[in-house]
Amino acid sequence: MVSVKQFLTSATLVAVLGLAGWAVCTLTRPAYDGRAGIAYGHAFAPARQDDVAFHIWYPAQPGGRAVTVGGNGVFHGTPAGRNAPHAPGRFPLVIISHGAGGNAGQFGWIASTLAQAGFVVVLPNHPGTTSGNASALAALRVWERPKDVSAVLDEIAGNPEEYPFVDIDRVAALGFSAGGYTAMALMGARVDPGRLQSYCDSGDHGMSDCAFLAHFGVDPQDFDLTDAAQDLTDPRIRTAVVIDPGIVETLTPRSLSHITRPMALINLGDAGRVPRGVDAVAAAALIPQAEFIRVNDAIHFSFLAECKPKGAAILRDEAEPDPLCDDAGGRGRAAIHADLKRIIVDYLRQHMSLGERQIGS
Repeated sequence: MVSVKQFLTSATLVAVLGLAGWAVCTLTRPAYDGRAGIAYGHAFAPARQDDVAFHIWYPAQPGGRAVTVGGNGVFHGTPAGRNAPHAPGRFPLVIISHGAGGNAGQFGWIASTLAQAGFVVVLPNHPGTTSGNASALAALRVWERPKDVSAVLDEIAGNPEEYPFVDIDRVAALGFSAGGYTAMALMGARVDPGRLQSYCDSGDHGMSDCAFLAHFGVDPQDFDLTDAAQDLTDPRIRTAVVIDPGIVETLTPRSLSHITRPMALINLGDAGRVPRGVDAVAAAALIPQAEFIRVNDAIHFSFLAECKPKGAAILRDEAEPDPLCDDAGGRGRAAIHADLKRIIVDYLRQHMSLGERQIGS
C-alpha cells in the first residue's frame, strides 16, 4: 500500500537488498578518523507489543572502529565510526523513516552528512515493512509506522542519561516514500480510510505497490482500515522534510490545511514525470507553511544509496521489475544526492536554529 516497490518477490534478492543491506561490514576494523559516529538501539513499541530496532548516527570525534554501514552487491555502504567518541554538546535530532521494504542502512549517505553537519540522526527499521521482514498485510497497517517513530522518541526522551548528546526539544522528521507518509502523519496529516480501501481501484499510480498486494492476494477492500484515520500527530516534531510521499492521495484536505508547522515536500523528477502515487504538488498547496521543491533529472529511486557498477545487472538477473539503480537525465545519482544533501541540510538548519558551523571546523 505504500509507494516504493522495494518489497521483493525473489528470496535471493531479499537477501541481497535486505539483511546484507543493513548489516555492518566487520571484516576490517581500523581506527576511525572521521566525524560521523554510529551506534544501535531499540525501543518498545506499544502498538506492536514488540521492540523497534534503530540506527543512531551522531556528531563524533575520531576514534572507535571504522565500519561500513549498509552496502551489498547492489548498493554502496557508508563509512562510520562504530561507538566513536561523541562530539561535545547537545544536538538536534532528525528521525528518518525509510520506504516500504527498505531499511535504515540504505540511508547512511544522508545520515552521515547530517551527523557531520551537527545533527543526531535516528533511523528505525519498521517491522513488517523492512527488508527481509515485509508482508502485504503489514503494508496496509500504515498507522503503525508513525507509532514506531513516537515510540523511539519516547525511548530517547525517557532515558536522557543514555542520550545526553540529544536535544529532544529540537526534533525533525525526514521521510521517503512510505516514510514520507509517516513524516506527514506525525505532523498531523490523516488518512481517509475509504480512499485507502479504494486506492488500488483508482487507476495507475505509476508505482508497483498495488501489484505487490495483488501478488499476495491482498485486496484493501477486504479489510477494516478505520484505524488509518486516527490522529498520529507527535507534537515533539517541529518540522519535516518529505520526499515522494506514499499514499499522498489518501490524505484528507482538511488535515493538511490544519498543519501549522513548516514542512518541505520534495518530488524527485521533472514536472509531468513524477508518478501520480507520490506527486506532492496538490498536498503542498494545502499546507500553510509548506515549501515545494522539485529535484530534476531524478526518479523515485534516486533517494536510495548509490549503486555499484554491477548493481543493475544483479537486479536484472533477479527479474526485479523496478529500476532501483536508474536515474534520469544526464546526471548520476551522486550529483542528485549532492543536491538533496544541500536542500535537506539547509532547510533543517533554517527551521531548527542551527548555525553553519560543522563539527570539527
